[in-house]
Amino acid sequence: MANSPRSPADRPVHLPPLQALRALEAATRHRSFSRAAEELALTHSAISHHIRGLETSLGTKLFQRTGSQMTPTSAGARLAEQVRGALDSIESALREACNSATPPVVRLQISVMADLANAWLIRRLPSLNAQVPSLDLHLRLHAEITPPDPYSVDVGIWHQRVDLPGFECHKLIEDHVIAVASPALLARYPGFTLADVPRLPMLRFALRPWRDWLEAAGLPGDEPVRGPIFQDAGLMLQSAVAGLGVATARAQLAHDYLVSGQLVQIDPTRIPSSLHYWVTWREGNPREKAIQQFHAWLQQQVRQEASQTNRAARDNAG
Repeated sequence: MANSPRSPADRPVHLPPLQALRALEAATRHRSFSRAAEELALTHSAISHHIRGLETSLGTKLFQRTGSQMTPTSAGARLAEQVRGALDSIESALREACNSATPPVVRLQISVMADLANAWLIRRLPSLNAQVPSLDLHLRLHAEITPPDPYSVDVGIWHQRVDLPGFECHKLIEDHVIAVASPALLARYPGFTLADVPRLPMLRFALRPWRDWLEAAGLPGDEPVRGPIFQDAGLMLQSAVAGLGVATARAQLAHDYLVSGQLVQIDPTRIPSSLHYWVTWREGNPREKAIQQFHAWLQQQVRQEASQTNRAARDNAG
């Protein structure tokens, strides 16, 4: 009996060049052939050539143009995800081989909100280095509310949670907002009281109005119409330390400045924060053990500071 012809699913698949697979993964992540070319130090035409070769080899469309973006098809997105996992595994194996004689060093790509990085995270990294010396962080600062592509980094610490299948997402800080100023600024207003707040130069944060705090403090809730406006809360805190004005700030970000005495809380009034920090990572990442270590360290830092704050509040009450 003659052999029946093979179905397409039974036919052998020849592995394409590794550079073509890397081009697919980068182009899918960036939604752009030009940005993929920049990352891989190739030309736009080279990326296009690699993608066309893959499409011809596989007999299926991998990208379609949507406006100015190259959007992966469902087949392209699925293939890119599998390629991403395979490349991660290869990278992990190579790092392990290179460090076989010494403890392996794991490099994590971390995207973090710029205000949290500048006012809080960077100051604490010596503690992380002491506890987990095998971690090597590559920090990318992010300033927008909308998070970047979560596939582009190992860990994201952003204001918006990522609700995508296959991603872990945990709230890092449950915080509140207080008003702070430098002692030098307050010294220019002898006999300062809460009622004097509207007389002070008021620093404005683009993502949070003054109105809510003023009303909670029992003051007229008129939004200030003068004063510098900041997109970055960390930069606004540094300006408050310099005596430029009074600011509302997340207590967590202001913590170190308050402990050092560079800033003081001008009144016990506090309001809930509308912006949270979410820690996000992709399940199945070959560096997930290191990611878990980093997340555990973050939680430890938050718990320690909460304990210090509660202890200071009890001492002041006593």
